[in-house]
Amino acid sequence: MAEIKGIAARTAGWSMRHRALAVLGWLVFVAGTVVLSGVLGTIDDETGGNHGESARAEKLVEAADFPERSGEMVLVRGDGRTIDDPEVQAALADLARALDGTGVALDRSDPIPSEDRGAALVTFDLADPDDVDKTLAAVDTVRRAHPSLDVAQAGDASGDKFIGEELEKILNKVGLASLAVTFGILLIAFGALVAALLPVGLAITAVIAAMGLAAFASRAIPMSDTTPHVMLLIGLAVGVDYCLFYIRREREERARGNDKDTALLIAAQTSGRSIWISGLTVMVAMAGLLFTGDSTFMSIGIGTILVVATAVLGSLTVLPAMLSLLGDKINFGRIRRRRAVHSPRSTGRAWRALLSVVLRRPLVSALLAAVALGALATPALRLNLVGESLDDFGDTIPTINTLKDIRDEFPGGADPARVVIAADDVTAAPVTGAIERFRAAALATGQMHEPISVVVSPDRTVAIVSVGLSGSGTDAASENALKLLRGTVIPGAFDDVAGVSDVAVTGEVAGSYDFNESLKRSMPLVFLFVLGLTFVLVLLSFRSLVIAVTTIVLNLLSVAAAYGVLVLVFQDGHGSGLLDFTPSGGITDWLPLMLFVILFGLSMDYHVFVLSRIREGYDRGLTTRQAVADGIAGTAGAITSAAVVMVAVFALFAFMPLTSMKQIGVGLSVAVLLDATIIRAILLPAVMALLGKANWYLPRWLGWLPHIEHGASASTPLPPVAPVATEPVGAGHRP
Repeated sequence: MAEIKGIAARTAGWSMRHRALAVLGWLVFVAGTVVLSGVLGTIDDETGGNHGESARAEKLVEAADFPERSGEMVLVRGDGRTIDDPEVQAALADLARALDGTGVALDRSDPIPSEDRGAALVTFDLADPDDVDKTLAAVDTVRRAHPSLDVAQAGDASGDKFIGEELEKILNKVGLASLAVTFGILLIAFGALVAALLPVGLAITAVIAAMGLAAFASRAIPMSDTTPHVMLLIGLAVGVDYCLFYIRREREERARGNDKDTALLIAAQTSGRSIWISGLTVMVAMAGLLFTGDSTFMSIGIGTILVVATAVLGSLTVLPAMLSLLGDKINFGRIRRRRAVHSPRSTGRAWRALLSVVLRRPLVSALLAAVALGALATPALRLNLVGESLDDFGDTIPTINTLKDIRDEFPGGADPARVVIAADDVTAAPVTGAIERFRAAALATGQMHEPISVVVSPDRTVAIVSVGLSGSGTDAASENALKLLRGTVIPGAFDDVAGVSDVAVTGEVAGSYDFNESLKRSMPLVFLFVLGLTFVLVLLSFRSLVIAVTTIVLNLLSVAAAYGVLVLVFQDGHGSGLLDFTPSGGITDWLPLMLFVILFGLSMDYHVFVLSRIREGYDRGLTTRQAVADGIAGTAGAITSAAVVMVAVFALFAFMPLTSMKQIGVGLSVAVLLDATIIRAILLPAVMALLGKANWYLPRWLGWLPHIEHGASASTPLPPVAPVATEPVGAGHRP
């Protein structure tokens, strides 16, 4: 044990000698984080992720201490009828009586007619969102009494009830389905029940522990409601990957004739070392989200860093203890007749055949792969970012359909702009006069619409004027209306008004616009941080300037190709029928950055594992081509299994009702598929074969970099691996 080198191997050695303590310690750690989470509680992010002027407006509203209210709307219309129709008038009267009868509908408005008088809108507030059931029942009574009319309710409280709860149910179903799919694929890959359960068990416990730690981290960065779902997604991916890398290598070493302890130590010194290097690079990628300044991105960044760190910790401690404890019992519960281990000569036979072709014609192979990826990436040059809108949902949620109808009848009425006015007294004559001038000027533009409402804070220092904007909320018409509102209408009405200290606009359109502007400023910093630190980590890990550069280039190609596919599918609409969505002419604004950090992290997961195996062979004396062939073929089984798991899990998101979830599912699935096939099986070996000894170039002035061994130590020598005939005898041997 004294001759074992490296953190991973020494940790594994300790776990093997203290198996019960390692397993018990992990369980205590997981349970402790759950208890910690229960005691501390998780602080939720309630900022809404606002930026710029929107954030300033929200702060004014928060400081004014408005009473908590949920805005609701009821749309009444009849096919081909105007609101002057007796039946419509009767329905409106019944609606007023029904809402007033609930005792919870506050500040109910008179019916507001649409521009063509084909529909009427009634608005009201709820002091307690839980009271929405009473108003929904009242509206349903009116609907049943007037079956020839369309009477429907939508708003904040009803949206949370039907939309939020529905999405939460779907996400939970996807989470459970991902676990089932992962277990099924691992069961096929390993052919044994216990071997399939172990990676899933480690991944689940790592996610549970990380969520417990997130409660503590939320004191610094509050957690968004999407963070746990992303943590499950990433935790399942990396947790399963790390187990696959470890178990596959341990089985391979058993096939070489090593006893179980020696095989496990070799797995720790090789795959274990790759795991902590890979985990570090994934965490670096996720840390890039902290530079966005966006509360949701920062929350996801912290959550994913915690879940990856926890998965690495479990892989280096409890996993070797469990493997040592189980021994050959890991093959218990076989589902088919098979050998417990594979011969090194038979492992990756198909991959070796492909690699033989690639390495015999590396230039042609590299060009073909680069052209294919370039063709997929080219549409990304047309990438157009758009905010999320009602059109991103399918037509299966009635509340969403009602909001769309309100938007069509009352442009901007479903998501109005909110003009926040701060003054010494917003009820003073100069301010109320300015608000009236604002109303007239806004309607005169033709780009702002009724209903226009005014709400005053209890201390009369802040007023909120809601006004509808033209467009869908995410299109050019909405953005133009917002710019006109901010740049012309507001200054014309409120400049030089006595007592007014600030005027700022918030709302869905303003929030989306300000978010995109903030994203444009932060994205270069995020990209530079992720690329720069990844470059440094690869340089330190492999002591090669060339490997660090090619790593960045190959991963960027993979991400660019994924972007291109997203543009083809979602922006251009190819495949909209299959995936059941309405093309919006763009990609959800937050998606490219999120995909970049996730894809860069996950692709590095594979890349480090493959490169470590290649470097291991090279350090054993193989030529670069032989090391490449042996490294890629030797890792093919683990990478194929891991890629199949990821693609299957990510593909589940492509069938969710929200278009942004479809986009992230397709983007991740395509990128992982390309990364595990074209990048790792063709482009990487072809490029490394062309570069030859230059792959390992390190300038003399960087000679001080630490040496990291990628193979087993001298105390556990590796027998030779059957070579692949890729070079003529006597060709290409390194000195």
